[in-house]
Amino acid sequence: MSHPAHAMPDRPVHVPGPPAPGGGPRVLDRREGPYGEVVLRERGEHFEIIANGCFLMDTSDGRSERLLVDAALTELAGSAEPGGATGAHGGSHSVLIGGLGVGFSLVRAVEESRWGRITVVEREAAVIDWHRSGPLSAVSGAALADPRTEIVAADLVAYVREGAGPRTFDALCLDIDNGPEWTVTEDNGGLYSPAGLAACRGRLTPGGVLAVWSAQPSAAFEEALRNAGFTGVRTEEIPVVRGVPDVVHLARKGA
Repeated sequence: MSHPAHAMPDRPVHVPGPPAPGGGPRVLDRREGPYGEVVLRERGEHFEIIANGCFLMDTSDGRSERLLVDAALTELAGSAEPGGATGAHGGSHSVLIGGLGVGFSLVRAVEESRWGRITVVEREAAVIDWHRSGPLSAVSGAALADPRTEIVAADLVAYVREGAGPRTFDALCLDIDNGPEWTVTEDNGGLYSPAGLAACRGRLTPGGVLAVWSAQPSAAFEEALRNAGFTGVRTEEIPVVRGVPDVVHLARKGA
């Protein structure tokens, strides 16, 4: 069931609590759900989301989450020729963001007027709560209140394959795992399978763009995208302080 976020309640003021013993992160909320444990932690001035013991993301940077949305829009702008992707809102584009996370992708999308309809699919009720009325509302409160924003409480894999009938988008920006080869839960692997990628293509308008965030490059995933019928497959790197770059895998549905 979708929950359009056209209004927000008064947001609580977040007051950092005492540091955890030894100076480590402080747990703000811990919940068990149908997909396992999800935890919100505070580390200094930043927040972290941990799922089943696996670090997902934090509020310390956000460059790669923002680039996920920017890269998709840049690809769409490059397809303005006849037959390219055009939005259904007075020339603007529609985007589906897979995973609310710490909110950086949503905030970035709202900052760009060329996105006309912004739908965020998030399966963890706790994450939605943290944004609606918890500590993460400081990051995303204004974006949630934007009339273009819609929050859908659903599993992304099921939503892409089955949800919302024939509804399509000009861009899919997916960030629910640490990458196609490093999923948070086993079921998420279906999103990167041939059937899952075919479902993604089905959710795109002609000329639409699929953008997938990953903690590391994957030549195998690039090949899987080509085998699924996508064109213009490429990988954009985002430098990080240590280790291999984060990347955004980009691909387009033919017009």
